[in-house]
Amino acid sequence: MDKNSTDRIMEDKEAGGGGEVKYRGVRKRPWGKFAAEIRDSNNHGNRLWLGTFATAEEAARAYDRAAYTMRGSFAVLNFPHEYPSLSTCSSSNVENNNGIPKEVFEFEYFDDKLLEDLLEFDEKKTGK
Repeated sequence: MDKNSTDRIMEDKEAGGGGEVKYRGVRKRPWGKFAAEIRDSNNHGNRLWLGTFATAEEAARAYDRAAYTMRGSFAVLNFPHEYPSLSTCSSSNVENNNGIPKEVFEFEYFDDKLLEDLLEFDEKKTGK
């Protein structure tokens, strides 16, 4: 066996026996299927079996669902763009009827009390 073959075998063993997989929580089985599992921090780091899948992407999405359910916004995901934005507010410029840009803030996940306080503050500031 040459050095490159030995290196590939070592990489396969380190990756779980079935070859290199680029997704977090996914291992390729020797027969070609992909296994997904996640460490459960609530259960002393024990592995939680998520299933066996035909493609690495399916297994990675199963991992992402479990990670997001377990860790929420702190989860490290394979496909973070597929999950809701973790920011709580955003702003953009919108033109009013006169064509003058007006900054608009959009708030998410806040209770009614905060919204009422913000509206009262705006009314006091503008004198309406």
